[in-house]
Amino acid sequence: MILRALAGAVVAAALALTSVAAQEAAPTDAPKTPGAAPKNAPQPVQFKFAVLRQFPQNPPWWNNLVTRPPEDDGIAGAELGVIDNNTTGRFLKQDYVITAKELVPFGEDPMPAFDRILASGAKFIVLAVPADVLLKMADAAKDKDVILFNAGATDDRLRQADCRYNVLHVAPNRAMLTDALAQYLVFKRWSKWTLLIGRRAEDRLYADDVKRSAKKFGAKVVGEKTWSFGPDVRESGSDVIPVFTQDIDSDVIVIADELGEFGDLIAYRSWNPKLTAGTAGLTPVTWHETVDSWGAAQLQNRFYRHAKRGMRPLDFQMWLAMRTIGETGARVKSDDVKTLREYIFGPRFELAGFKGKSFSYRPWDHQLRQPIVLAQPAALVSTAPQEGFLHQSNPLDTIGFDKPESQCRFPTTP
Repeated sequence: MILRALAGAVVAAALALTSVAAQEAAPTDAPKTPGAAPKNAPQPVQFKFAVLRQFPQNPPWWNNLVTRPPEDDGIAGAELGVIDNNTTGRFLKQDYVITAKELVPFGEDPMPAFDRILASGAKFIVLAVPADVLLKMADAAKDKDVILFNAGATDDRLRQADCRYNVLHVAPNRAMLTDALAQYLVFKRWSKWTLLIGRRAEDRLYADDVKRSAKKFGAKVVGEKTWSFGPDVRESGSDVIPVFTQDIDSDVIVIADELGEFGDLIAYRSWNPKLTAGTAGLTPVTWHETVDSWGAAQLQNRFYRHAKRGMRPLDFQMWLAMRTIGETGARVKSDDVKTLREYIFGPRFELAGFKGKSFSYRPWDHQLRQPIVLAQPAALVSTAPQEGFLHQSNPLDTIGFDKPESQCRFPTTP
């Protein structure tokens, strides 16, 4: 009996090997299993992204450990955006990839990195660079079949006289940020402001928008001072700041200090107890780690699992750029730039951004409409636009440049 069983096992093994050999000898273009796609099946449509980021100037030396951004700031958001795009894309035979990541140190010329990206064949390029550099890149790519996303520069002029047709702005401009802040302060009836302005040209631009927003929403800048003490005042702030703020008589101190040189020193050191807002204190931003309503907790958790840290504004802005193409590609089922652009600026485009309202692009200046978060370091305070600030078509156009205010003039035949 044992011998007969062993003989049967040997015969079965021989039959199995014969079956495997027959499968290996079959023509290579034949499906190996029922239902498998043949080798000549259509390949997925591939959407090629590239990311270029140049860090701005470092904060003052004494504050570096607190305020220096992580090395993957923005990049991690772009990576998550591609992951989210592919979640849907794999069912639509679409493949989203980042083909190039260029990180350029502050002070170096980023144009060679941009030229490498153009040569790589990427069609969707996400940029976090200064305004002047962005304009050079947009002009260099004006005849290319690409879409550029501005994820970092907040300069108003990029949406006004210096706008470019091939650039979409996922970063807010300063006017959106200061309008969002102004709406909240006016809503709270804190309408008398003292404005403290830093020494840099960017601080002056922020201050100009603060004054514009005050006029727009009925607040008043009752005092204005320029900071001239430098970062070393950290050691003597308790002596200098009370004297600097002694004659302030307002509801709020609004700070224009984009580099973070002095803004965080003002609170708790002013002569009289005053709220601080602007670039320090209550700050308008696109995203904050404490946003958790409208499904935002899911995005926060996905990002934390991916990057092992909280999501920052630049991460969110680069994520929005990726999701713009992911959402549009899923609708039009094409990677053709002209087709994608037509849908993005059409009436049916909507982008979910987990802040309570659908995002869309303003066709007159290519700025992404989105709510602006008002937050202090460890807590969400509010989200603009505020209730009661009405608009004839879209409440999101109460913050930033509405169509009648726009100085952007795109070419009729780009």
